[in-house]
Amino acid sequence: MSECHGKKFILNGETQPSDSFDKSLVYEGESIYEVIRIVKGSPVFFNDHMERLASSVKLQRKELLADSSVLRKAIISLLRSHKKKETNLKIVFNYNNGFNNYLVYLIESIYPSEVQYKKGVKGIMFFAERKDPESKVIDHKLRSSIYHKLIQEGAYEALLVNENNSITEGSRSNIFFLKGETLFTAPDNLILSGITRKKILEICQENEISVDLSCVKSENIIKYDSVFMTGTSPMVLPFYCIDDKVFNVNNPVIDRLRRLYMARVEDSISIFRPE
Repeated sequence: MSECHGKKFILNGETQPSDSFDKSLVYEGESIYEVIRIVKGSPVFFNDHMERLASSVKLQRKELLADSSVLRKAIISLLRSHKKKETNLKIVFNYNNGFNNYLVYLIESIYPSEVQYKKGVKGIMFFAERKDPESKVIDHKLRSSIYHKLIQEGAYEALLVNENNSITEGSRSNIFFLKGETLFTAPDNLILSGITRKKILEICQENEISVDLSCVKSENIIKYDSVFMTGTSPMVLPFYCIDDKVFNVNNPVIDRLRRLYMARVEDSISIFRPE
């Protein structure tokens, strides 16, 4: 399966046909990346993604290969050649033995169905933790092992459990536990804090929804009423079970957060307007 979807991609500012895409520019050497959701033909929370990309580059002590103005132009150019208005876009800064390249391209977009939002999805525990949780760096080996486990278990997402038996984050999402009307989620220093998570925390603060920034122990998850994930593709998506533990999907707090989040998405895409 090709990493690059659509007819074109951008390599170091130059538009290229997708059949010339070389995935070694993503998976060899070291890669720092962002995945941005495209809604109604515009990127969601573009400025937030650019800030996190710059932060990841700085934390990894790398060179910023393109600034936000350059990437904005690249995204506009790429989206003009693509008919789909709902998709995901990936930005990769690749560093490989002195050869540095940046890529902007569309990727396969698999979003939850309306049934999954309504009935929830299955999660599993996976004992692992990221080496550099605060940087969005591709870890191909970890990603591959999780992917095979998800297929084996018929699950949607894996919740990462560290050596202290604390649940930190999902393999491609952030995790929230809900008890009463209080949310519990891992502190920023233990995770890659997603843009969707950031917006959910802002919404909670503005609407006086209580948040406890602490990890939940894997053996204590049954004490919580509901669990949901946040991320670029799933947005706000509940779990109906994690391993053999079952949770309440029809929680009014989750529904409220999803509605408020979607309002922010609409505001975001109205701000980003191609010239």
